[in-house]
Amino acid sequence: MPINIPDNLPAAKILKEEKIFVMDESRAIHQDIRPQRIVILNIMPVKHTTETHLLRLLSNTPLQIEIDLIHPKNHTSKNTSIEHLETFYKTFDQVQARRYDGLIITGAPLGFVNFEDVTYWDELQDIMDWAEINVTSTLYLCWGAQAALYHFYGIPKRMLDKKMFGIFKHRVLDRKVPLVRGFDDLFPAPHSRHMHIERQDIEKVPDLEIIAESDEAGIYIFGTKDGKKIFVTGHSEYDPNTLKEEYERDLAKGMDIQIPVNYFLDDDPSKPPLVQWRSHANLLYTNWLNYYVYQVTPFDLNGNSE
Repeated sequence: MPINIPDNLPAAKILKEEKIFVMDESRAIHQDIRPQRIVILNIMPVKHTTETHLLRLLSNTPLQIEIDLIHPKNHTSKNTSIEHLETFYKTFDQVQARRYDGLIITGAPLGFVNFEDVTYWDELQDIMDWAEINVTSTLYLCWGAQAALYHFYGIPKRMLDKKMFGIFKHRVLDRKVPLVRGFDDLFPAPHSRHMHIERQDIEKVPDLEIIAESDEAGIYIFGTKDGKKIFVTGHSEYDPNTLKEEYERDLAKGMDIQIPVNYFLDDDPSKPPLVQWRSHANLLYTNWLNYYVYQVTPFDLNGNSE
C-alpha cells in the first residue's frame, strides 16, 4: 500500500524516483480502507531532508498511511522556508482536536541547550501530554527521546566528553518484544549526538524496559511496557550521506570533529560511506506501525460505535 502525501511535497519526487508507491489524496479516498493517521512533529532544521528520511521508512508497509506534518508555532526556522512550512505544515493548535494512530517526534540539534531554554519547550510539553490521550503510540527520536525522558520521568540530560558519531553494533536484549522481531543478533545503527542515557536512570522507572543496546553507544531502544512510548537514541532513518554531510559541515565550521566511526569505507573520508543499517531501519518502522499502531489502534479513532 502507498503513503499518502501531497503530490508537490519535495519528498514525493524523491520517493517516486526510488519506485516507492506514493498516492495523492484524490486517489486515496477511493480506497475502501481506513488509512493509519500518523503525525510527525519535525523539529530538525532542514525539514525536507527529515521528511524524506521518515517517509521512505513509513512507506515500507502494506498499510495506507496518511501523514500530517507539524512544526512548532513559537519558533522561526532558519533553514526551512516560510513557503515550505505554510504549504506543507500545520501547527499543533490546528491538529490537536484530531486523534492519531501514531506520532513521531524527531531529534533536534539542541544537545547543549537546557530544555527550559528551548523556544518551544512549553509547546513541546503540551504535545507530549496531548499524545498520551490522543495517540496510540509515539516514537521519540534522539533529542526527542531525551526531551520526553526529562518531561515524563525527570531524567536529566547527561553530556558526553565527545560526540557519539558513527555506526555502532547493537544487540537485542529480549527477542519476544515485537518491535525487534526479525532483527539480527548484532545489528548496526547510526548515532550522532552529544548526550547519552544512563542505564541506571532507565532501570529506576518500573514502566520502562530496555530493548536494545550497544557496548560502545549505550542504550539504543527502550520504551514503556505497554508500547505507548518508544524511544530511539540513534538515527536509523538517516540516508547514506547524512553523517558525511554532518562531518563536512562541522569541518567547514572549524570544529574539532572526529571521523564517523565505522562509516566510510576503510575509515577513509575520501571513500564512499558503507551503508549497513537499511534492513534494521525498515524493520524498526514496519514493526512499530504493525504491532504498536495498526494492531492496537481503534478502528474509529473518535470513539464512535459502528
